[in-house]
Amino acid sequence: MTYIHRNSQQMFTALSPVSTVALARWLLALLVAVSLMCFSSLANAKQPPDSFADLVDKLSPTVVNISTTQTVEGGPSNDFEELFREFFERRGIPGEPPQQRQRRATSLGSGFIIDSSGYIVTNHHVIAGADEISVRLSDDTTLEAELVGSDEKTDLAVLKVTSDVDLPAAEWGDSDSIRVGDWVLAIGNPFGLGGTVTAGILSARQRDINAGPYDDFLQTDASINRGNSGGPMFDMDGKVIGVNSMIYSPTGGSIGIGFAIPSRMAKSIVDQLKEFGEVKRGWLGVRIQTVTEELAEGMRLEEPKGALVASVTEGGPAEKSGIQQGDVILEFNGREVEEMRKLPRMVAETSIGEEVEVVVWRKGERKTIDVQLGELDEEQMASLESGPEDSGGEAGALGLNLSSITPELRQRFELDDDAQGVIVTDVASGSTAMEKGLQPGDIIVEVDQEEVSEPGQVAQLVEQAKEEGYRVVTLLIYRGGDYQWVAVQIENS
Repeated sequence: MTYIHRNSQQMFTALSPVSTVALARWLLALLVAVSLMCFSSLANAKQPPDSFADLVDKLSPTVVNISTTQTVEGGPSNDFEELFREFFERRGIPGEPPQQRQRRATSLGSGFIIDSSGYIVTNHHVIAGADEISVRLSDDTTLEAELVGSDEKTDLAVLKVTSDVDLPAAEWGDSDSIRVGDWVLAIGNPFGLGGTVTAGILSARQRDINAGPYDDFLQTDASINRGNSGGPMFDMDGKVIGVNSMIYSPTGGSIGIGFAIPSRMAKSIVDQLKEFGEVKRGWLGVRIQTVTEELAEGMRLEEPKGALVASVTEGGPAEKSGIQQGDVILEFNGREVEEMRKLPRMVAETSIGEEVEVVVWRKGERKTIDVQLGELDEEQMASLESGPEDSGGEAGALGLNLSSITPELRQRFELDDDAQGVIVTDVASGSTAMEKGLQPGDIIVEVDQEEVSEPGQVAQLVEQAKEEGYRVVTLLIYRGGDYQWVAVQIENS
């Protein structure tokens, strides 16, 4: 400290008075600039408010409580009949079992108004199977609601109520812009208590919790309990960035892990439900699988990303546009496909009939293909498709015994009449092929995206990959009507 101070004095005294003033001014300007930069950075970060009260006053009227009733079968008609049944059973006296009757069941949830004319958003599971739906507003007015449409796959539903006055409506926000760590506010109807406010932060994004094919949840530690389902998650601008949907809890109560459907997805689904009463999703017409590290190496990709096309649906949009089995879809409609599970959501969110650019990786090169999307139907959603003979051969480096498809083998393994390729007749015990699940009767259709029809071709392509310094080859396997890509390590001989 003393050393620096002393030398600083010497430096200043060595300068002329004019130079000293100029330097001092420069240092002062630099200090101000740095301070402004720090202040600007802090200002851009959203600070926790002193109170949420003003925000709650503004938003609470847009949130509603939802109650439903439905008729269910089962259960004794009343407790007395159950008591008498047990009395006679204990004494061995035969008697008629209590009559099974219909009963009325009720459930509670939350929702929020998105249009002053009376459109309300909630969860599908809140109103599923309901005979009657009632909505209670923040001023305790109760209105009968009509179901406009619902979508089980994204757990969203739209209701409509009729009111003599315009209703206060919430605004959609941008769920893509909110950051992990930002404050969020949840308002709902936990345990039927009525309007309840909780606050927390956004804990994580893009959560896949295996709830459906389009999982992309926001995670929060704001308390969400039973009855909060269908309620809104607000940002600090008072806009809806999520629809509270479910919690993770071993006890049934909040432990700080709640999930919300992001507004980017919810708004698109809600718009379709309002317009059509159902959701019409885009369809590409491919079956896909994950690109593992081994598959990436076998396909000469720098990193494991994208969605690998296992098969192409005959007559579908992908086939018509030229997408092929073995292509790795890297980009869809200008968005990078970082992992396989994101592609179905991207396709589903795209308008039917829209022409999009799809970037694929094919045999070591990037190709751009224009595809016009079709419409996904329920059947497609549920299915999410002979060469020359020789005496046989081996692919010893893979641990496989192979043969061309003969009539005898076709009968033995009950193969389809149109199945073509090289059939696996035996798999070496302890080999990597066995570890990957290959089994007798599997048909090798391609090796490193080259079609094969003879065992010798398989051995040649494996040897070629080995000479080029690759550790794995990719096999397109046909089994039981389905295609699948498998990366198999080349064993040293």
